[in-house]
Amino acid sequence: MLIRRLEDAGHTVRWGENGALALALAKERRPDIIVSDIEMPEMTGYEFCKAAKSDPSLKTVPFILLSTLSDPIDIIRGLDSGADNYVTKPYEPDYLLGRMNSLLASPLESADDGSAAMLEVTLQGQKFRVKAGRQQVLNLLVSTFENAVAKNQELVVANQDLSVARDGLQKSNEELSTLNAEISRINAHMVRDLKAAAKVQRSLLPADDVEIPGTTIAWRYVPCQGLAGDFLNVFPLDDEHVGLFVVDVSGHGVPSSLMAVTVGRFLTPKVSDQSLLVRQGADGRIAVARPAEVATQLNRLFQADDFSGLYFTLLYGVLHLPTGRFDYCSGGHPALVRLPAAGGDVEFHATESFPIAFVPDVEYEQKTLQLVPGDRLFLYSDGVPEAMDKDRNPYGDDAMAACIAEFRGAPVEAGVKGLLEAVENWCQPNGPLDDVSILGVEWRP
Repeated sequence: MLIRRLEDAGHTVRWGENGALALALAKERRPDIIVSDIEMPEMTGYEFCKAAKSDPSLKTVPFILLSTLSDPIDIIRGLDSGADNYVTKPYEPDYLLGRMNSLLASPLESADDGSAAMLEVTLQGQKFRVKAGRQQVLNLLVSTFENAVAKNQELVVANQDLSVARDGLQKSNEELSTLNAEISRINAHMVRDLKAAAKVQRSLLPADDVEIPGTTIAWRYVPCQGLAGDFLNVFPLDDEHVGLFVVDVSGHGVPSSLMAVTVGRFLTPKVSDQSLLVRQGADGRIAVARPAEVATQLNRLFQADDFSGLYFTLLYGVLHLPTGRFDYCSGGHPALVRLPAAGGDVEFHATESFPIAFVPDVEYEQKTLQLVPGDRLFLYSDGVPEAMDKDRNPYGDDAMAACIAEFRGAPVEAGVKGLLEAVENWCQPNGPLDDVSILGVEWRP
């Protein structure tokens, strides 16, 4: 790059890869000026300069050293080697050309050893004896001063830029502080709203001591965040029927929670235009809807495109209290679990079906279980069998069945509580990463 700039300025350039080669080139044909780096293999710039200044034919050739000037001793070494000028790296090519033109315009005097003075200099605790001519000292003094002025100007510009940057940073910090205060205010408001929403969501769950004649009921509901995408409930539909369901909305957070609450509004036992579970008959009596009809209607009401791609799984069933007949329908939900009162293995009653709001125009299938007194049913979200341990192994159906069977002789409350504790222990040390919902019902007419 330097060769190109010098040639563009009208100079003829010869160059050597190190000081020894350059010295040979200079002796072969005397140059008008020499520009040399300092750090070079075989022969340093100081050695090259000293060798050139010791040669009578090259003594008056101006010699410029390119230096970082990282140490004041560099100046002494330059004097001792006979250098006429320093140019500090990094440098502007125009500045170097200016120093070259100045030296070429003022030819060095031919001086013998008698014209040079022996100078003694103490620097950084060291004494140096340097033999240098007056013109050399003057040239080095001027170049050093020019370098200092140039660097000072660079520092002034840098300080000005720094000052502008500091003012801009201060303004940005003030704006950032204002934004942080606003974010804190909004965040506090949002946290308050989320807590209120979670409180509303929990108020829609069954009572802790829910009692329905002919049944014993227990449930657990543990959101993995403040708001849950799970939802469960159990309630009388009329004097003979009990409805129970577990809903699990895809995703987590506010959208899933809002959808779960919205679904819950349609799954209400109160006779209204919104309820899909019961309706007023022509004779004024309450008619209980079939579970398959409920799932089909929900699928028509909720489609993924209308709720930002959300969908949900559902297990909804109706228990006929006098007979123990349990009609149920699943929309992509984990299997219904039955614990027979008479002993035997835990039963998983799985149904192949699409989640609600996943595929339009789906007709859902209804199934029936005939219970005997003492039989227990367990409805749950996938946060139970899919709970992960620290190595990301799922809890699984087998472990769940074993846990349910373990509490066969205990109250259903103990069975639900024991299953939740088993899941939470499995997920240590991080705890469940999904909402966990468990609903247990024992039929005793």
